[in-house]
Amino acid sequence: MKISTDEVAKIAHLARLEVDASQKEEMAEQLSHILGYIDKLKDVDVEGVKLSSRAAFMNNVLREDEVKVSAGPCVTLANAPQRDEDFYIVPRIVK
Repeated sequence: MKISTDEVAKIAHLARLEVDASQKEEMAEQLSHILGYIDKLKDVDVEGVKLSSRAAFMNNVLREDEVKVSAGPCVTLANAPQRDEDFYIVPRIVK
């Protein structure tokens, strides 16, 4: 598939990128080359290949939830630079 410099300009505009004329030519060539590789996928024989929804066949790899006793504010706030009772004090960000 051949990509034109106009299509590169449109893609750059949508991506909010500034692209000069010399870059448009180079990008058009590179994108055309990439899409050429993707076009080769049309020729791949997938007869008999089982459909899947993801590349890796994994079951849930997350650990089970375990109820544990909290260390409490004395431990969790021990290294806080500033605190007010059981709360961290942080610099104001929104004015």
